[in-house]
Amino acid sequence: MNTDALRGHMDALLLSVLEHEPLHGYAIIEALQERSGGALSVPTGTVYPALRRLERVGYLTSEWATVGGRKRRTYRLTRDGHKALAGERSAWAAFTDAIGSVLAPRTSPGRQGNAG
Repeated sequence: MNTDALRGHMDALLLSVLEHEPLHGYAIIEALQERSGGALSVPTGTVYPALRRLERVGYLTSEWATVGGRKRRTYRLTRDGHKALAGERSAWAAFTDAIGSVLAPRTSPGRQGNAG
C-alpha cells in the first residue's frame, strides 16, 4: 500500500500497535505488516519521526532496553496516548461510515440495479 494513502492515519496505526505492549521501532514496523496481512510496508523514515512526534506531544514515552542483546528504544502508550487512540478510533469509524455511504452502490428509481 502506498505510504501517501496512509497520510493522516499513521498516528492511529502506531498508537494501535502499541496499545497492549511496549515495542521498539523495528518491531512496530513488523507489527504493522503482520496485522495488515502484509499490505502495509511502512519505511523507517516514516515511522521513527512519527514516534518522536507522538512522544513530544505526550502520547508515547520511551526508554532504552536491551532486546535480543541489542540496546533499542522501546515505546509505550501513555494515559493520554490511550485517550488519543480512542479518539482516533471514533474518528475512523465516522470517516469510514461517511465514505462507505458515498461509495456504496445505489440503484436509481426505476432502474432496479441495472448498470446501463
